[in-house]
Amino acid sequence: MPRSPDPSDPVVIFTDTADWHLRRLSAALGRRGVTPVVASLSDCAFAVGAGEPVRIPGLAGRRPRAVMVRGIAAGSFEAITMRLGVLHELEAVGVTVWNPPRAVERCCDKGATSVALVRAGLPTPDGLVTESEPQARAFAAEVLAAGGAVVVKPLFGSQGKGIRRLTDIADFPGREEVAGVWYLQRFVARPGGRFRDFRVFVSGGRVVAGMIRAGETWLTNVHQGATPEPFVVGPEAARLALTAAAAVGAAFAGVDLIEDGDRGLAVLEVNSMPAWHGLQKVAGRDVAAALVDDFLAAAGIAVPESAEEPA
Repeated sequence: MPRSPDPSDPVVIFTDTADWHLRRLSAALGRRGVTPVVASLSDCAFAVGAGEPVRIPGLAGRRPRAVMVRGIAAGSFEAITMRLGVLHELEAVGVTVWNPPRAVERCCDKGATSVALVRAGLPTPDGLVTESEPQARAFAAEVLAAGGAVVVKPLFGSQGKGIRRLTDIADFPGREEVAGVWYLQRFVARPGGRFRDFRVFVSGGRVVAGMIRAGETWLTNVHQGATPEPFVVGPEAARLALTAAAAVGAAFAGVDLIEDGDRGLAVLEVNSMPAWHGLQKVAGRDVAAALVDDFLAAAGIAVPESAEEPA
């Protein structure tokens, strides 16, 4: 049975940015009687000796009941390994970790996400992930010869940063430009020439809200200037989004869908640390509140019936 919030059983939000999202999450938790401890994974440590070995700033050596991973800062391979190690260790001793570290790892690696989508039987644009330049060039040349275009994406990245569209093999990026790994995807032309795709926010095995992202260019990330529009998530879009989140093991996610001609909707990406500032403008409900309710339910923390959401 869920129990009431207990200050001695803390809830942590891991983030490196005191932004709008953190304020919304903190406010939603506060209305449910929970005051979160906000910490950066880069400030955590493993203390090998007596007591709880995972040391989180602000907990005075205590173990949290639940942690939400809002963000992980960029860092060296060693630093990221350490931060994910903290999440793995917390999960191993029974702490509720949202999103689970394995889901974070899969979603941060676009190649791993694509493989998970294929294994789940989900439609996704054809692509290739490889360290071999000859293999990458051959894939791009084949798509271009058929009259298509190729999208080149950084293996690790978000918000549309570093993405380019390749229409001429003469512009094929060198090894240094892609950090030694080519992530190539067949470019999906938008029907009617309108640049748009769909973001579906899922949490706790349910659809929370969706939006159309409409842009003046083929890059339709809100961060890149696209405009959010209302989107009623139908049965097929809901099925694809929920299956995609489950495929990568995500408790909550922003799932990007695109219209792929006669194939219908296809899954582009799954984001395990999604932003929802644009989505909130058209969602018709408090996205942070829905996420917090699912998070607390997973942790076995009761939500007071008196909790009210802002209009």
